[in-house]
Amino acid sequence: MSQASVDRGQAPPAAAELELTLGPVEPEVFFAKHWEREPLVVARSDPGRFDPILSLADAERIVCETGIRTPAIRLVKEGEPIPAQTYTRDVGWGGGYFTGLARVDRVAEEYAAGATIILQALHLNWHPAALYCRGLESSLGCPVQVNAYWTPATARGFNVHHDTHDVFILQVAGRKRWQFYEPVVELPLKNQKWRHGLDDAGEPVADVMLEPGDTLYLPRGCPHHATAEAGDSLHLTVGVNVQTRLDALMAALKNCEEDVEFRRSLEADGELPDGLIDGLSARLSPEQVARRARRRFVTGRNPVLDDQIAQVRHLDSLGLDDLLVRRSTVISDLEETETGVVLHFEGKEVRFPAHAREAVVGAHTAGSAFTAADLPGALDGPGRLVLVRRLVREGFLRRL
Repeated sequence: MSQASVDRGQAPPAAAELELTLGPVEPEVFFAKHWEREPLVVARSDPGRFDPILSLADAERIVCETGIRTPAIRLVKEGEPIPAQTYTRDVGWGGGYFTGLARVDRVAEEYAAGATIILQALHLNWHPAALYCRGLESSLGCPVQVNAYWTPATARGFNVHHDTHDVFILQVAGRKRWQFYEPVVELPLKNQKWRHGLDDAGEPVADVMLEPGDTLYLPRGCPHHATAEAGDSLHLTVGVNVQTRLDALMAALKNCEEDVEFRRSLEADGELPDGLIDGLSARLSPEQVARRARRRFVTGRNPVLDDQIAQVRHLDSLGLDDLLVRRSTVISDLEETETGVVLHFEGKEVRFPAHAREAVVGAHTAGSAFTAADLPGALDGPGRLVLVRRLVREGFLRRL
C-alpha cells in the first residue's frame, strides 16, 4: 500500500468547545505557559456555563430515571470505593440478567451519608458530552474522555492522588475547594499511578475555590484532592490522553515486526547486530512518526451516530438531488493506494476503486451541504448513488 498521500479533509468545527473550556484564556497562551507545566485556574462569574454538557438536573435524571448500571455509575467515600453490591442488583430477564443495575434508593442513602456519585465515561452514553469531547478531540488531536463527580456538602471523594492524563475540571454546580501538592512523578505514564494518605502528602502548594462556571487545568502527575463546600457540588473531569514520545518509539518498534531480522533469537551475550538499530531508526522519520500517531488517533474514535437508524431506514429513497452533509463528529483521513483510495475513520477502513477517487475526495473535503450530483468525477448517476448510500450506511455522511 502506498502511503505517499494522506488527506485529512475538513476537520469538524471545534473552536467552540476549546473556548468553552478555556476562554477568555487564549489557546496559544495556555499551551505556551501551562500545558504539561503548571495548573491554571480560569475564574469566571458564569453559572450555567457548562450546563449544555451536563447540568445538575441532567445528573439527577441519569441516576434516577435511566436504569443506569455499573460501571457507568460508581460510589466512593473518603478515598475508598463503596462495594457495588451494596447499591446495585441483578434483574433476571428472559433467561439472562441485567447486571449491576443501580438501586436508586440505596444510591440516595449513600449520597446522603457522604458518598460521591461518579458517572463514568459520559462521552460513551450521554450525547451532549460525546459532542463536547469530539469537538475537543478535533482541536487537540488526542482522545478526550469525561466523568462527572457529584459530591454532597463538605464531603471528599478521593484522598490525595495524581492522574496519569491531563485534566480539565469544569465546575458545574456548587463550590469545591482544590488543593495541589508537589509532583512525585513528572508527567507519569499510565502504569505510574500514585495515591497518598492525606496526612503524609506534605504541604499544599496551592489552595483554590472553584465556583460554578470555573475551569481548572491540572497537568498529569499533579497531586491533588478536593472537598465540597457547604452545598452539594457537581463537576466534570475531562481527561486528555496524549500520545507520548515513548508511544512513538514503541509504535515504531512494533512496525519492525515485518522485518525477519527483528524476529531472530537473541544471542546469549545480549549483543544486537548493528543493522538492527538502523532498521529502527529508519522507521522514526518525523513523517512516519506523525502518520502512525494520527492513524492511531483517527481509528480509535468512537462513533457518534444520532439518527443513524432513520438514516439507514430511508436509504433506498436517497436520490441524486437530496442534500447530504459530512457528519460533524467524524475525524477522518483519506489515503491513496495503488488500486484506489481508503477512508479511515472510527476503526473502519472503507475502500473505493480508482474510478471513484474524485467523488470520494469531494465527499471527504466537503465543508457544506452537497448532493450526489454535485460530486466531481466521472461516476454515472447509479454509481454516485451507490457511493453516497454506502457513506451514509457507514456513518460518514447523513442526509438532511
